[in-house]
Formats: sequence, structure tokens, C-alpha cells
Amino acid sequence: MEASPAHRPLPAPEHLHPALWRAAQLGRVTTPGLATGFAALDAQLPGGGWPRQALTELLLPHPGVGEWRLLAPVLAALQHGQGGDLPRAVMLFDPPARPCPWTLAALGLDVTQLVVVQGRAPTSLDSLWALEQALASGQLGAVLAWLPVRLRGVGSADPLRRLQLAAQAHPGPVFLFRELGARLKPSAAPLRLQLAAGLPDQLRLRLFKRRGPPCAQPLVLALPPVLCATAHARALLPRGLPQPHAVAVPA
Repeated sequence: MEASPAHRPLPAPEHLHPALWRAAQLGRVTTPGLATGFAALDAQLPGGGWPRQALTELLLPHPGVGEWRLLAPVLAALQHGQGGDLPRAVMLFDPPARPCPWTLAALGLDVTQLVVVQGRAPTSLDSLWALEQALASGQLGAVLAWLPVRLRGVGSADPLRRLQLAAQAHPGPVFLFRELGARLKPSAAPLRLQLAAGLPDQLRLRLFKRRGPPCAQPLVLALPPVLCATAHARALLPRGLPQPHAVAVPA
């Protein structure tokens, strides 16, 4: 006999809608993420990689802690059309310094597929407006934007909320670089990471906002090396100790 509606088992809450998940599990996504190139990081991100159609905030104490080496695998994959996607350009908004073509090429990036948009002033609203329009076009592979410290609104709405809405029309990832103090401010970005330099050619990464449970321990990622063997060994020495070539050898 068929069970009456009153006695039928209720479905699990997370199966009622794709946007629902339990607090102890990673949020489900309708579109798989893009592989980061770091297996340990993929395992901690909903969708198994960088999210599409959403903002990702990277909070830095200062530029140059390893953010380019962190993002190089996914940027190169998008430029070369890996994974069945069409090759697409990468757009940079207000980078803090002129990108070095030789360094980016060594990381596997195609510098001819980089588009740089430089605003006239650090707090100019023109760059935020151009960023919003670029996201809404849906024609780019990835977008990297360095936001000003004093982020002012575009129109009357919260600029981050407007960017998140525009990112939903963008098929690829959107990375926003912000100062470390922004971690104390609310954000519409569903993924927020804090980056810090570790040992030579290492990056300490803390996930303090994601669609899922908090990540208690920071991740330590091995970045593509940029130091030669001698420089790497010298950098591992504690400060105050003599350099390898100055160590006395007993008779």
C-alpha cells in the first residue's frame, strides 16, 4: 500500500533547492568552479575551484605576496581555452604597478591577451563604472580589479553589490584586490580570502568567508619557484646567522 502524504519521509533540506546547504558542508553550485591549480585549495572551495559568475575578494597586506603566482594557472587556462571554453582575454583594472611582460610570460600567460584599464585617480568612479560595464558584457575570460581604499558608491547603491550583480552575467571569475583592513567591512562577495607571504615560494591563505563552514586552519601553498637554489637556501637562514659562504670550517 502507498504511504499517505502525512507519513512520507520529508526530503533532506539541502535537496529542496540548489542554493541550500547544511552548515557543516560546502555549498552546492550549479556550475562547477575553475581549477585553481592547487589541489589543497580546490578541496576547500565550493564547486571545486574559483567560482564563476561571482566576486572573489583577495585581501593583501601589500602587493607582491604571491597573488600573481596564485592566479596564473586559471588565467593561463582561460586565455588558452582549456576545459572546452573559448580562448578569452583577461582584463586588469587599476593595477598598482605596470605588469612585467617577461614575468607574466614565464608564468604561462599570453601578454597579448591582457587588457589594462588605468583610471585617472585612485578614487575615480570611472574605473568602477567601466568595471561594471565590462562584467555585464560577458565577453572576458577573467577580470582582476584593484579597488581603492576609500570605496565610494556608484550611484546610490553599494558598489560591491552592484559589481556582484554584474558578475552574474560574466562567465568567468572576478578577482577583487583590497587592503587588509577591508576584512572588517561587510562585502557582497561570496568568497573572501586573506593572503600573506610565508616561507620563500610559499603563500599562506586563509578562507574567512565561503559558502560553507569556516576553515579553521590556514592553507600553505607551494608557489612556482622564482628563486635559484642558492638564494632559496639563503632565504631560509634565520636572521643574524652568517651566510653560507662565510661559515668557518674547523680544521
